[in-house]
Amino acid sequence: MKPGSGTLIINIMSEGKAETYEGVYQCTARNERGAAISNNIIVRPSRSPLWTKEKLKPIILPSGQSLILSCRPPIGLPPAIIFWMDNSFQRLPQNERVSQGLNGDLYFSNVLPEDTRDDYICYARFNHTQTIQQKQPISLKVILVDELNDTTAANLSDTEFYAKSNRERPPTFLTPEGNASNKEELRGNVLSLECIAEGLPTPLIYWIKEDGILPINRTFYRNFQKTLQIIQVSEADSGNYQCIAKNALGAIHHTISVTVKAAPYWIMAPQNLVLSPGEDGALICRANGNPKPRISWLSNGVPIEIVPDDPSRKINGDTIIFSNVQERSSAVYQCNASNEYGYLLGNAFVNVLAEPPRILTSADTLYQVIANRPALLDCAFFGSPLPTIEWFKGTKGSALREDIYVFHENGTLEIPVAQKDSTGTYTCVARNKLGMAKNEVHLEIKEPTRIIKQPEYAVVQRGSTVSFECKVKHDHTLILTVIWLKDNGELPSDGRFTIDKDHLEVADVSDSDGGTYTCVANTTLDSVSASAVLSVVDVPNPPFDLELTDQLDKSVQLSWTPGDDNNSPITKFIIEYEDAMHEAGLWHYQAEVPGTQTTAQLKLSPYVNYSFRVMAENSLGRSLPSETSEQYFTKAAEPDKNPMIVEGLGSEPDNLVITWQPLNGFESNGPGLQYKVSWRQKDGDDEWTSVVVANVSKYIVSGTPTFVPYLIKVQALNDVGFAPEPAVVMGHSGEDLPMVAPGNVHVNVVNSTLAEVHWDPVPLKSVRGHLQGYRIYYWKSQSSSKRNRRHIEKKILTFQGSKTHGMLPGLEPFSHYTLHVRVVNGKGEGPASPTRVFHTPEGVPSAPSSLKIINPTLDSLTLEWDPPSHPNGILTEYTLKYQPINSTHELGPLVDLKIPANKTRWTLKNLNFSTRYKFYFYAQTSAGSGSQITEEAVTIMDEAMASRQVDIATQGWFIGLMCAVALLILILLIVCFIRRNKGGKYPVKEKEDAHADPEIQPMKEDDGTFGEYSDAEDHKPLKKGSRTPSDRTVKKEDSDDSLVDYGEGVNGQFNEDGSFIGQYSGKKEKEPAEGNESSEAPSPVNAMNSFV
Repeated sequence: MKPGSGTLIINIMSEGKAETYEGVYQCTARNERGAAISNNIIVRPSRSPLWTKEKLKPIILPSGQSLILSCRPPIGLPPAIIFWMDNSFQRLPQNERVSQGLNGDLYFSNVLPEDTRDDYICYARFNHTQTIQQKQPISLKVILVDELNDTTAANLSDTEFYAKSNRERPPTFLTPEGNASNKEELRGNVLSLECIAEGLPTPLIYWIKEDGILPINRTFYRNFQKTLQIIQVSEADSGNYQCIAKNALGAIHHTISVTVKAAPYWIMAPQNLVLSPGEDGALICRANGNPKPRISWLSNGVPIEIVPDDPSRKINGDTIIFSNVQERSSAVYQCNASNEYGYLLGNAFVNVLAEPPRILTSADTLYQVIANRPALLDCAFFGSPLPTIEWFKGTKGSALREDIYVFHENGTLEIPVAQKDSTGTYTCVARNKLGMAKNEVHLEIKEPTRIIKQPEYAVVQRGSTVSFECKVKHDHTLILTVIWLKDNGELPSDGRFTIDKDHLEVADVSDSDGGTYTCVANTTLDSVSASAVLSVVDVPNPPFDLELTDQLDKSVQLSWTPGDDNNSPITKFIIEYEDAMHEAGLWHYQAEVPGTQTTAQLKLSPYVNYSFRVMAENSLGRSLPSETSEQYFTKAAEPDKNPMIVEGLGSEPDNLVITWQPLNGFESNGPGLQYKVSWRQKDGDDEWTSVVVANVSKYIVSGTPTFVPYLIKVQALNDVGFAPEPAVVMGHSGEDLPMVAPGNVHVNVVNSTLAEVHWDPVPLKSVRGHLQGYRIYYWKSQSSSKRNRRHIEKKILTFQGSKTHGMLPGLEPFSHYTLHVRVVNGKGEGPASPTRVFHTPEGVPSAPSSLKIINPTLDSLTLEWDPPSHPNGILTEYTLKYQPINSTHELGPLVDLKIPANKTRWTLKNLNFSTRYKFYFYAQTSAGSGSQITEEAVTIMDEAMASRQVDIATQGWFIGLMCAVALLILILLIVCFIRRNKGGKYPVKEKEDAHADPEIQPMKEDDGTFGEYSDAEDHKPLKKGSRTPSDRTVKKEDSDDSLVDYGEGVNGQFNEDGSFIGQYSGKKEKEPAEGNESSEAPSPVNAMNSFV
């Protein structure tokens, strides 16, 4: 025996043969109070006997006959596991026709020639001894009926031959025999029912239960429906079961009557009984089984019938009744329930004690419980008679009641929902007739641990970083530990996983990082957790296993296996192709299919060496391309399209150049690509002239009439054949220079800067080409003011189409111009028309070129100026206007003075000393006043005032004051400058309305005259001291119109009617107000100048 225990160890390897220890063993445990015994333990050695020697004859059968190959293994312990194999240790195939029965035999419902073999071997495997025994091989030969020779046929009777031959027949059962059979099974075991039938064709087996249904969750079909199994069988499974064998010629059935027997099983096992002297009690032993088990009692392992009588004990079948027990009544009783299928043995002691109460729970035990959870306060006790238990709270509390608390039989006090006010000291009191005992325990209620911020589901791309947050709130008196788990296991030991306070961060996420991440917050009393799933996504992996099937001349089916979608569903597949013959290394788009499709029918072009590749795409992007498929070279065919962009244009007056965009190699559809070029005159009756050229893009037809329309077509062909009939396009032979000049040219001068030219169109036949328009050459031939000729560069304006008039803008006033007109085609210009001469009237002059004020004295100022750079006529006089500016920057009365045109210097006298004046100066012609130029100047002080000024100016306080004032004025100047310059260009219409210049009026669109045009005059900047008043009263004269702003051609662009397109912009100032009418303050610049 093993020391310190009741275990018996038998070492068979070193202590003799196993058969020596075969037998029935039972263990008995004994002390002064009684003896307990164990169940019987049967020890038997395992056996794996050999097969008996036997000589097996070969079996020869006609095709279609049934056959049973017997196994009959030797009887071993435990029983052997049977299986059939061949000489190569390969299991023999089984099906509805050939199968192994529960007894190990091999059943053939009908044999076929394919069953012929000489190595049908039955094997028996004894698992306990780990050995396999082999039966002698069985030889079987199956022959067709018409192959039977006389000898073989003679061995078969007529009945056997015709009944068991290849002729079809209804089913009969091979096992079990007859129409009915019986089957017994023990409760709780597996019920196995078997029916195997023969017949031709092979019968199928069906199962039903008479007057009932088969239990759904416990019924299984094995061995091709030939075996019905019901697990955990019970008495309710008893009854009649039918197996039905059916083929095309009929059906047969067999009834199996099933009876479920039962070894004894407990209804109520005997329980230990502790009594005090004088008490009553009972031991109850109830069991059931089929057949009904017999109950017998033992006391301390001895049948109760032969033990001494005890007046306190009375036996009543399955019950022993005790009354007024004494200490001598203590014993161990055994209850034995047995029938033919087994037995039950139960031990129960009767212990008669007289003990005062004892509390076994440690004193002052501290219980800590989470709020709103049950609290269980232990009070383990012992005593005989059984003590009663009471609980009290606090030192002076009354007994606790059951309406709030739960009192368990073992003395435990349960508080179903512990609250904060449940905290305190609880006292347990145990009492019986022999005494009393008490014990105090303490209860503390703690706040529950809560996760107030749970980790959230995350979807991240491979290689990125993800963070999970887990914020926990807990009772501050408890120690908190937070751990993170991945898929309920530890986090990988990887530096990419970092835990920082409330966060778990995973860097450089890979596919293996996907899963469920759980935050577990633990204290000594509770534990909470929260989980989140991490899905790692990425672009799909490339597809693979590309395969080409259904290969036709102009189509092929491509199939592939998708790569991993990396947790983001594939939305589509993109298919590309490479033409290894024409464009090796260049991949083109072929098709795309939905992400649920893994095949595509592709349309192909002839004479292409195709290779394909596939890319998968999901919401994150496109995969790398797959490996390329095998190459597929399509057969050549005639071209299915003709060249595009066919044109016919002449490069010389006597030729026609036919051009086209040639087909590429992919479009050629075969070798030997050429083009058939055909042409004929559009308006003639000539037949088509054709020529076949090589793979070029141009053909020149010589000897054509000048500018004649031709019909042209270009057809592709190769070694296989011609493309479809091409479309016909129209072209023209080469152009020549026009022969006729425009006639009846005349000019209408609109104003000093604009003229309108008219002419008659030339006959279309004389154009000898595509009419592109008319071109006007014009130049300034003589200045009316200077009366001397000088060469002026010619200017050109082109008017598209068949226009017969146009506008000449940007002319200089008071000038002589010469012009002629030419017609233009694609070849060039025709002869010039007779020249026409016209002159422009006077216009207003430009501003004087300069204005200087010199020699200031106490009461006079001298003005010097240069004449306007563009007088635009004969100057008649100059106008000078001036007005004083006082110390508050107000403008005084305006003085108007006329000065002869031949003067360039003028002195003003009788002016006020030490006074600032503002001057406005402009020239005039008979057409009106020109743009003005402005300037300011100051007369000097007398000597006394100058002296005082000098004295003051040398004072430090005055210098500081002046600096402060100057800084303030500078800031004010900047602000005003910004506000003043917020304007911009404004429409021509408003500008013209403001000027009301009679020489520049808007012209109507419908008569080909001007709408709007620009002023491009580049005014010179003012001299030092020149200022523009804040009321913007200074007037600027618009400059001459600029030719660059007009028309098309060399110098400008025009509308179809020859009118000018554009808009002018520029700033014009109003005439200065007379006297003191201006209410606006002068510019801050003027104020600044007052300190100079």
